[in-house]
Amino acid sequence: MTKNYFDLTGQVAVVTGCSTGLGVQMAKALASQGANIAALARRKDKIDAVAAEIEKEFGVKAIGVQCDITSTEMVDSAIDEVLEKFGRIDILINNAGTGAVAPAEDITDEQFNDEMNIDLFGTFRVARAVAKKAMIPAKYGRIINISSMYGLVGNKICGSSPYHAAKGGVVNLTRALAAEWGTKGITVNAICPGYFYTDLTVDTLNSDFFQANAKAMIPLERYGNAGELDTAALFLSSPASAYVTGIMVPVDGGYTCM
Repeated sequence: MTKNYFDLTGQVAVVTGCSTGLGVQMAKALASQGANIAALARRKDKIDAVAAEIEKEFGVKAIGVQCDITSTEMVDSAIDEVLEKFGRIDILINNAGTGAVAPAEDITDEQFNDEMNIDLFGTFRVARAVAKKAMIPAKYGRIINISSMYGLVGNKICGSSPYHAAKGGVVNLTRALAAEWGTKGITVNAICPGYFYTDLTVDTLNSDFFQANAKAMIPLERYGNAGELDTAALFLSSPASAYVTGIMVPVDGGYTCM
């Protein structure tokens, strides 16, 4: 008898930054295993379209909920809306983020503050609301924070010091929340992606400069393709990962092993 270790039938997953790119891909991966989806992002038209597409493709329930993760009020309201609709939240994928790119000496205070407010504090805001309102009362939850390989190492090709700082903060925030919420039935882990092809990155990653960088810096000598983040998200979302918490999973073609 075969067993589907990734079965998420009837569970509810909140995915932030779920209007395009990797957020949509991970939401679809969870939906493919039976999870109902709450797609959160700022652009209502985008998330409504994503929700409709998920419902049609996978036959699960999906809703789009407008949310700006820099606003505590909007985060709390969004989580209340999800609970009103579904009555539970089992999985949170904290995917929303941004990236300021400039030499460190030219980064402004505003850029640094924005990065911290979105990537680090925003991740905390959503985790706090979901844990307090849904997971702690249920004594169960799976939180997956999306950090970056640049939360683990520096880089020479693209000045982005605020991004490194914020994503590094997400790494240790993940450890802190895992330690604090472990007795409450909640696991907290992070995925640290490398560069992935999306509609926004394809031209950049296919440039001669970035292709040469892949050959020099990545053991697999290429960037990530659509779907190659999905199994990490599924594993950490699954009830089968019950004894895994506080870890970082680089999905980077081996970049951080060197």
